[in-house]
Amino acid sequence: MKQRIRFCVLFLMFAVGLSAQVKQPVKWKISITPQSEVIFAAMVDPGWHIYNMTMPEDGPLPTKFIFEKVKGAELSGKVQSASEVVSQYDEMFMMDVSWYKSNPVFTQKLKITDLSKFALEGYIDYMSCNDQSCMALKEEFSLSAKDLPEGVAVVAKTETPPPPPPVAVADTAKADTLAATTIVAPTPSDKDLWEPVIDQLNALGEGQSTSDKSWLAIFLICFGGGFLALLTPCVWPIIPMTVSFFLKRSKSNRKKAIADALIYGLSIIVIYLVLGLLITALFGASALNDLSTNNVFNLLFFVLLVVFAVSFFGAFELTLPASWTNKMDSKAESTTGLISIFFMAFTLVLVSFSCTGPIIGGLLVQVGSMNNLIGPAVGMFGFGLALAIPFALFAVFPSWMQNLPKSGGWLNTVKVVLGFIELALALKFLSVADLAYGWHILDREVFLVLWIVIFALLGCYLLGKIKLPHDSDLPYVSVPRLSLAIVSFAFAVYMIPGLWGAPLKAVSAFAPPLYTQDFSLYDGEVRPKFHDYDEGMAYAQKYNKPVMLDFTGYGCVNCRKMEAAVWSDPRVKNIIDNDYILISLYVDDKTELNQAIEVDESGKTRKLRTIGDKWSYLQRLKFGSNSQPFYVLVDTEGQPIAPWRAYDTNVEQYIRFLQDGIKYYNEHTRK
Repeated sequence: MKQRIRFCVLFLMFAVGLSAQVKQPVKWKISITPQSEVIFAAMVDPGWHIYNMTMPEDGPLPTKFIFEKVKGAELSGKVQSASEVVSQYDEMFMMDVSWYKSNPVFTQKLKITDLSKFALEGYIDYMSCNDQSCMALKEEFSLSAKDLPEGVAVVAKTETPPPPPPVAVADTAKADTLAATTIVAPTPSDKDLWEPVIDQLNALGEGQSTSDKSWLAIFLICFGGGFLALLTPCVWPIIPMTVSFFLKRSKSNRKKAIADALIYGLSIIVIYLVLGLLITALFGASALNDLSTNNVFNLLFFVLLVVFAVSFFGAFELTLPASWTNKMDSKAESTTGLISIFFMAFTLVLVSFSCTGPIIGGLLVQVGSMNNLIGPAVGMFGFGLALAIPFALFAVFPSWMQNLPKSGGWLNTVKVVLGFIELALALKFLSVADLAYGWHILDREVFLVLWIVIFALLGCYLLGKIKLPHDSDLPYVSVPRLSLAIVSFAFAVYMIPGLWGAPLKAVSAFAPPLYTQDFSLYDGEVRPKFHDYDEGMAYAQKYNKPVMLDFTGYGCVNCRKMEAAVWSDPRVKNIIDNDYILISLYVDDKTELNQAIEVDESGKTRKLRTIGDKWSYLQRLKFGSNSQPFYVLVDTEGQPIAPWRAYDTNVEQYIRFLQDGIKYYNEHTRK
């Protein structure tokens, strides 16, 4: 436990951004036991996973074991694994997919027939993904007599072995097919187009750091949540009371009063930061992400957020046991110095739970779905900082408190507004469960109708047309309420075109996918001109146009997200269609090459057996990267003309990326 917390703290201090480089999130350890079992042990980096050995057609790439050479032994059965498997419905593939939860172990039973001639060669074909990228990978293995342990049993060779199962299913020898494998050297023109340009790519500037952006997004989301918590009836009235207490406590020493208030604010930050670190240490790096994508927990989240919303509407009050608050209060009174101030801060955290609890719960679910190693700690730091700032600020400038809005009905209005927002977010979790179980009760148009109604009702409430418990009669509609009502009504109107298939990018992360809609007039798909690198480059040379290389995969979920969220933008579509030759290269394409190719990579001989192998090798060799999605702009000679780009749904930055490539091409390379 202490080591994990210490690691989180160090990770905060010495974080390093991502760069375009070859990653290896899975390491394999292969051995043979005295019981003649081959053990394939996968060590998977936190946040990554590999898929099950059996997957539906058109789904992600399954984990396959291919045995190309078997001598002095016979395979007994198929590769097996008893490791735990996680299954869930995937919106992009429209099917249930499954992957191994942690570090899976696979076993293949053998019958050793000749110790001196024993040889076992082949490869593992698999895909590894996290929330940012996917990689189609291969792991070659070769075992010989020297790898056999002492005491391994030898059995008589079977006279008539059963026919081997198809290679595509799992795990049999393919020696006859690959016996004629030869090294195919590229033609001179191919060699120029395939030569590495890693240094040239890096010289153009670094690609985006998704890690840093993820941290910033988490911090800003939770800081905003903390600011909202400030505006609730549980926290706002406490600010002047607490600051006045510290100022009166040290009338003769204003510096000490200010110092006490600053320590009080710092204590609030520490409490929430420790909460975030404990969540990471107790649950692990990806546990919250597992919860946020689990079908059962999505239903629980839906119910929980509805309960929170009803509470904010004034039906009942969510509070922690009074004994906890009383105990912290008594501790604050019985102690002195820093400890006393810390217990006062802890009392605030407990007292304000009825308002902050629902906000924190929703924030942690959102942070968990971002699958960041120390996301809870970063998020709770932002939340605590937002709560602590007013106490320190008004202690330094106490006269400012006179300008604070007085407590009143507006605080209850904030709670009710948050209740409507909680109710809208609850539908997002119900939508995930609906897709998983195939109920079809919350397809996209139904979801949008409910959101339109919710935000229209919110606008009516802000205009005073709807009354809820604890609402006070207002003689007129204030400017802030009117402004918020306009925003709410505008948002509701914005979603109406979505009923006929408009993309609605502002809510695309929450609404069900477009394919669940029964009627759609939308047609904005970007289609690649080529799926072959050499053919696409020849076409680009003929027409003298820059090239956009899209290293993607059939099983790459984030590739589909980029196409839906970014490529669907008319501006992006227009640039790609008219100004570039788009070549999409699927690194998990299992179409076999006419002849396997042997290549030397980092001193190790590898075999390229499929089209996907070829494009994956191109990406590693030429650009020094093996994760997808991966976008790079090149000229007609295969030289980069802009920094690389990966998963990032910021449309404006993607447009700038495309425009920078065109500008560079026109200035430096256009013939």
